[in-house]
Amino acid sequence: MEKYFSYLKEAKKWCDALCALQHENLDLNQVEKWKERVEKINDRLLKVEDEEEAHSIQEEIQALDQEWRQLHERLFAEKDIEEKEDEQERAEQVPIGGHKLPPLPYAYNALEPYIDEATMRLHHDRHHKGYVDGLNRAELELQKARNNNDFRLVKHWERELAFNGAGHYLHSIFWKVMCPHGGGKPSGELNREIARSFGSFDQFKNHFSKAAENVEGGGWTILVWAPQAQRLEILQAEKHQNLSQWDVVPLLVLDVWEHAYYLKYQNKRADYINNWWNIVCWDEVNRRFQEAKGERCRLAGNK
Repeated sequence: MEKYFSYLKEAKKWCDALCALQHENLDLNQVEKWKERVEKINDRLLKVEDEEEAHSIQEEIQALDQEWRQLHERLFAEKDIEEKEDEQERAEQVPIGGHKLPPLPYAYNALEPYIDEATMRLHHDRHHKGYVDGLNRAELELQKARNNNDFRLVKHWERELAFNGAGHYLHSIFWKVMCPHGGGKPSGELNREIARSFGSFDQFKNHFSKAAENVEGGGWTILVWAPQAQRLEILQAEKHQNLSQWDVVPLLVLDVWEHAYYLKYQNKRADYINNWWNIVCWDEVNRRFQEAKGERCRLAGNK
């Protein structure tokens, strides 16, 4: 029976993950019913007394497993369609001043207890939106300058373009390289490349964390793929755009502006960084790495 207890334990975690996912075609009431069924089956297993009862429980577990497999296949088929649509959308040119705030890929509270709901709402809905609005205004003002041949304010609007554009693009990546039930270590080629570039995963993690702790003022720490060097590097970015490099592709980004953590962690930036590793989505980082090595990766995770 031990294998069934282990299966039911994982089933509970899977139900919780589905609730956090909040997929538009997912019936959360059905997920709650599954959770209730899992708990009832678990209670029956604790009290089973005869072979007939054990066989009945086994059949119920198998039926539940079949339902979940069908749901998994349906959701991932829909995900493949959505990813193709996203890829097509990214291939289309954004009109001048036409950037939009991308939706979060999960619920506002999905990253708790590491990042709280209030912070996510403020960070995404106010701060990120501000960068999108600032980028659009800068593009439109520079277009106006070209049309009127009036470049008296070109220095100001170019700075606004760099600051808000980098802020928008980095945040678009930031949301996607985090996920509920993340953390751990990368696998496969990315793990090997981290070891080749930094010595080991632990050395990379320590370097990245210390770089994040020591960003002066607001800014970012970024794991990048450097095509010319053919290796990974860790960079700091003050504000969004200063102290960076050209011709590199961001793979993993960490926002260390105070608005990213102050509501929960106050001035304890190191605690925020340490907890953040629990929600790193290595699947997404690896996807970006594979695209970067194939020279197909776009700097923004979404427009």
